[in-house]
Amino acid sequence: MSEKVALRSGRDRLRYTISFELLLMAILVPAGAAFFDKPIAEIGLLGAILAGKAMLINLVYNWVFDKIDARSGRVASERSHLGRILHAIGFEASLVVTSLPIYAWWLGIGLLEALVTDIIVTSFVVAYTYFFTLAYDRMFPLKHQTCSAGA
Repeated sequence: MSEKVALRSGRDRLRYTISFELLLMAILVPAGAAFFDKPIAEIGLLGAILAGKAMLINLVYNWVFDKIDARSGRVASERSHLGRILHAIGFEASLVVTSLPIYAWWLGIGLLEALVTDIIVTSFVVAYTYFFTLAYDRMFPLKHQTCSAGA
């Protein structure tokens, strides 16, 4: 019989997602307002829309990634550095596909400009995701013995 691997609870996933997005917004909204010379409220609303979309994707993406870890016998909070890099890049790739039309429409820019904007933001967020998730896993580690991979 295989060892059961702990997964994060729904409450824990929600705490991760909300704290991830709030800190990210606190960094990116003022930077975006300054760069695009737009009111902070306008960029803040765009940020809130993108964050809401990202939170939904984040919940589903992390649940799927954790299930893959569990099926492989890994505990998510003990993910390797390569696993963390793949996690961060995969998450950001899923966001790029869904963000381009929103950037283009909201900022009144072309898709190429939206892509460049998204690449800049995504480059920052990939590193942010790696370090945020590493810090989160250190602050809220999982134990090996609790729930099954089916939860």
